[in-house]
Amino acid sequence: MPRIFNRIYGRIQDRIKGLTGFKKWMLTKGLNTKLRNLRTKGVVGECCYDKLVFNKMKALLGGRVRLMVTGSAPISSEVLDFLKVCFCCPIVEGYGLTETSAAVTLTNPIDPVSGHVGGVFPCVKARLRDVPDMGYLTTDNPPRGEICFKGANVFKGYFKA
Repeated sequence: MPRIFNRIYGRIQDRIKGLTGFKKWMLTKGLNTKLRNLRTKGVVGECCYDKLVFNKMKALLGGRVRLMVTGSAPISSEVLDFLKVCFCCPIVEGYGLTETSAAVTLTNPIDPVSGHVGGVFPCVKARLRDVPDMGYLTTDNPPRGEICFKGANVFKGYFKA
């Protein structure tokens, strides 16, 4: 999924580079205002700029997107924040494994901070274990180790293993 978001980001950036004059000024001003509002207030919408500039971008995805989800690989905070303000909707990022029946963490849609995968679901217990053989210790700064999950959604073992 991040690959798709990165391609969309790249296409929009290419279109922005082609703009000149008033259109470029208006887009830049709107983008800077919305990014500042996202980082300070956690708000992805700005009524005036949304109607004048960003409705055209929203139309690229049909215009009715209310929430987007990404996972399977990390995505840059820059791309995430840019797409949040362009499409005027929250984008949540999750983390999970096949063994955990998909996601075990998910960011809060109103969280203004990008670059993390959010909190652990209430049905899951998470733990970071030391892996001394690899030099990963929970006492490192930042903590490193093996992430372990426990919960009803975590399967008990592989078939015939």
